[in-house]
Amino acid sequence: MARTLTRAVAQLRRELDGEAAGGGPSRPVIYAALAGNLMVALTKLAAALWTGSSAMLSECIHSAVDMGNELLLLYGMRRADIRPDPEHPFGYGRELYFWSFVVAVLIFTLGAGMSIYEGVNHILDPEPIRNVHVNYLVLLASALFEGATWLFTLSRFKGRRGIAELAGAVRESKDPPTFIVLLEDTAAILGIVIAFAGIWLSQVYADPRLDGVASIAIGCLLACTAWVLARETKDLLIGERAHQGIVDAILQTASGVEGVVGAHGAMTAHLAPNQILAALSVEFDDELKTGDIEALVVEMERRIRAAHPEVMVLFIKPQSRHGFHQALADRYGDTVADYTVEKHGGH
Repeated sequence: MARTLTRAVAQLRRELDGEAAGGGPSRPVIYAALAGNLMVALTKLAAALWTGSSAMLSECIHSAVDMGNELLLLYGMRRADIRPDPEHPFGYGRELYFWSFVVAVLIFTLGAGMSIYEGVNHILDPEPIRNVHVNYLVLLASALFEGATWLFTLSRFKGRRGIAELAGAVRESKDPPTFIVLLEDTAAILGIVIAFAGIWLSQVYADPRLDGVASIAIGCLLACTAWVLARETKDLLIGERAHQGIVDAILQTASGVEGVVGAHGAMTAHLAPNQILAALSVEFDDELKTGDIEALVVEMERRIRAAHPEVMVLFIKPQSRHGFHQALADRYGDTVADYTVEKHGGH
């Protein structure tokens, strides 16, 4: 275990250095959570075997599932970094979103399912908890470990946002590993509280079935967490557009090229947190010749990629404003087209 933790800490330092040099923000969060969950899972397992607590075993399952999820997220991030090839011309970025969705499914099936199953078994065949004080000490230690990783993840994800803005930030985030770890750690802390309550109530009322009820409550908590994660990652997996601020900046850059009459709109999709596909509708001066337009397109691509290196794939379509609006109406219908034009702007 000591070697594993040493490797995790060393990797975390390397990732932090990489982030300072412009790397992604998710890996340090995941390595910190992985190291914390390893310590917590082993501690909870020992306590569950020693005391016979159903809630503690559910908490051990919870931490073990979290570790597996974090390894899958790291695998997805590694796959997402593979360069495009002829079979995948847009790259492998969405593998990160796929594995994030798999994580949500595993939380539901393994975490929630096994916790509820264990709780039901304990209610049907109750067994008094032995050495209850061991559970309290383990839960306290787990709360410290989980609390430390939760604060680290929260500080990374929150940035300058207020607490009230976090729910909206999760919905708008294009980086599922960060908010997955944040929600997992939040669920872990709430699970510790539920486990403590179940163990304490089972002792106060001399009814070990209450420990099983706590296990079921932990399972329900994990099921709710899985539902939120599945909903958010599904939208990214099927293709979610870039933030409006980025879209506006890209259109402004394009319209600033001399010889461009206007950049009327853009269709974008995230291929990964730092990979965007963009298709622009651009109107050129009618006096320009084909060679001039080709040169302008090259210059436009250079400026956009210099300002927004996350634009991995860029298409530019010469199109008048009327033609762009008509294309939107044909594709989405008049009402949606008007809304889309308003959101994307009419530079």
